[in-house]
Amino acid sequence: MSVEIKVPSVGESISEVFIGEWYVKEGTWVEADTNLAGLETDKATFDVPAPAAGILKSITKKAGEAAAVGDVIALFEPGEKPGGTGSAAAPADKPAASAPATAAPSSAPTAGHVMPAAARVAGQNQINPGSVSGSGPGGRVLKEDVQRSLTVASAPAVRTEIAGREEMRKPMSPIRQTIARRLVEAQHNAALLTTFNEVDMSGVKQLRETYQDSFQKKYGIKLGFMSFFVRAVVDALNLYPQVGAQIEGNELIYRNYCDIGVAVGGGKGLVVPVLRNAERMSFAEIELAIAAFGQKAKENKIGLDELEGGTFTITNGGVYGSLLSTPIVNPPQSGVLGMHGIFDRPIAVNGEVVVRPMMYIALTYDHRVVDGREAVSFLKRIKETIEQPTRLILEV
Repeated sequence: MSVEIKVPSVGESISEVFIGEWYVKEGTWVEADTNLAGLETDKATFDVPAPAAGILKSITKKAGEAAAVGDVIALFEPGEKPGGTGSAAAPADKPAASAPATAAPSSAPTAGHVMPAAARVAGQNQINPGSVSGSGPGGRVLKEDVQRSLTVASAPAVRTEIAGREEMRKPMSPIRQTIARRLVEAQHNAALLTTFNEVDMSGVKQLRETYQDSFQKKYGIKLGFMSFFVRAVVDALNLYPQVGAQIEGNELIYRNYCDIGVAVGGGKGLVVPVLRNAERMSFAEIELAIAAFGQKAKENKIGLDELEGGTFTITNGGVYGSLLSTPIVNPPQSGVLGMHGIFDRPIAVNGEVVVRPMMYIALTYDHRVVDGREAVSFLKRIKETIEQPTRLILEV
C-alpha cells in the first residue's frame, strides 16, 4: 500500500517550500532513510528521507515547483528489494552506477558519489563526472552540476535564441528571493551609513605563525583570522553597546550577550549562521564552530535555529579577493563589519615608509540607532585590538 510523502513542518514561520532536487527517480527501490528529495525554504534547505525500504512510485511535485507544508509531493510503496532489480541504493549513501554502455570508455564516470542522472548526462557529453564539483548533499555530483559544467543552467529554464545568441530565464529559489527582499528592505527602512578604517595585520599574522602548529596539534583546526575579529567585535560591543542595539517600535533593545552572525557562502546562496554567546567562546571554539558552519553550508544542511537571531554580523569579502566594499546590515540588527583582502601596501610608521600587510575594514550601521562618534570609535577599537592582538587575551 502506497504511503504519501508530504512536506514536513520545518518551523512556525515556514508555510511553503521549493522542490530543489529529486535525488531518486520514479520506480527506484531505496533503503530506509535514503534522502529522496531536497527542499528549500526562504532560510535553509533540508532533505526528505524515505520512511522505509521500498519503491518511489510517483513524484507529484517536480523540481522547481512550490509546495505548502503538508502537501503530498510523492507516493512511496514500502517493500523488500525486488529480486534481481538494481537499487539506487540509497543514492544519498552509495556510489551511483556507471554511465550507459554507449558512452566512450575514456569518459565513463569514475567511482564516487555520482547520481545516476548525472552519470547519464556525463556519458552523453563525453565528460568525466569525477572532474565535476558536486553541490548535492555530502558533495554528491548532481545532474545539474554536470549541466552547469556544460554552461547549461541547473534549474528548469526557458531559453530564447536570437540570431545565434541565447537568453535564459530561471526561477529564483526561496533563499535568493529572501536575500533580495531583505537587502532591499534594509536599504529602504534603515538610515545606513558606512565608515572605514585600515588595519595593519602584522601582529595577527606573526601570532598565527608563532602558534599555528601547536594550536592545530591541540585543537585539530587551524587558527584563522575570523576568530580574532569575532573576539575584537565582542570587545568593541562591550565598550559601545549602542552598535549592538536594535529598534523595536519606539524602543531600543540592548542585550548583555553577543550573538555574532558570520556570513558564509553555501550551495544555495549566502547564509548567516549565528555564534551564540560569542563572548564566552575561546579562539578554538570560534574556529571549530565556523568550520562546522562552512561545511554545513556547502552541504545545505544549516538548520533554521542556527540562522535565527543575532546581534551583529561579520562578513569577509576578503576570501574572494575584495579590496573594499560597503556591507549591508542584516535587519533588525544595527551594524555589520566588512572584512577585506590583506594586501602588502606602503604605509608611514614613525616617519618612515614601510611595507605592511594591510586590510581595509568597513562598518555599516543604522544611523537611527548609532551616532557617528560611536560608530567611528567602535571601528577604531577593532583596529587597535587587531593591531595589538595580545590585548584580546589580556582584555585591556
